[in-house]
Amino acid sequence: MNKVVVLTGAGGVLCSTLAKALAKKGCQVAVLDLNLEAAEEVAKEINDEGGRCIGVMANVLEKESLEKAKRIIHKKLGTCDILINGAGGNHPLGTTSNPYLLEEDLFNTREGFKTFFDLDSKGIEFVFNLNFIGTLLPTQVFAKDMIGKKGCSILNISSMNAFTPLTKIPAYSGAKAAVSNFTQWLAVHFSKVGIRVNALAPGFFLTDQNRALLTETDGSLTQRGQQIIDQTPMGRYGEPDDLVSTTLYLCDDASAFVTGVVIPIDGGFAAYSGV
Repeated sequence: MNKVVVLTGAGGVLCSTLAKALAKKGCQVAVLDLNLEAAEEVAKEINDEGGRCIGVMANVLEKESLEKAKRIIHKKLGTCDILINGAGGNHPLGTTSNPYLLEEDLFNTREGFKTFFDLDSKGIEFVFNLNFIGTLLPTQVFAKDMIGKKGCSILNISSMNAFTPLTKIPAYSGAKAAVSNFTQWLAVHFSKVGIRVNALAPGFFLTDQNRALLTETDGSLTQRGQQIIDQTPMGRYGEPDDLVSTTLYLCDDASAFVTGVVIPIDGGFAAYSGV
């Protein structure tokens, strides 16, 4: 592919897998993460395998930090051809304790118990900023590199929550819906300057962020984890490699007439009615 690819949030499991796959296809890769050590570790793995990669610290919520990262990338790799906005996540302060509100919940005094009425606005703001603003700002910084070139694209990371919200996590579901909407808006907005914009909508993948919620310490499934598997027709969680083929397709010129799509990669979860 011979492109310069910038990935945010790439110190994590999913986006580091995408970085490695793109490097194997001949791309020069810039791995951006708030945790520089994690970014550099991914870069080392790629370089040890014969790829070309740099790890760069960047805060997706600070434009100055992203501009600094951009200067480093320009100096070491060149201008950006493909941007993958992978930074995102949830926060406990934007999560309810129960999936449904019961009248007796209003009198529950257990420490940490949260109903809808107890949700913290700062926690919800954090989730929206990380997922939406954390997609908008990198796009503002790196999409400028793409204007006037051919074969450039942006890939956002939405979620199947964007199609149908999950219980307990209104902030995350709403934020990812915003990412999907923004993907379509950007696809139209950038259509005259040759930049394609698409998104992946992963289903349930076990990561460091959700492992404690979905699995017990012995590796067995929690009640919520089992409920997810029961609602997933393919009967398993996604593996990081399940995202690779769609990513390579959307970043390649093979999808030159594809823009504004949000593709679920969820084992059929979003399609299943439960009956």
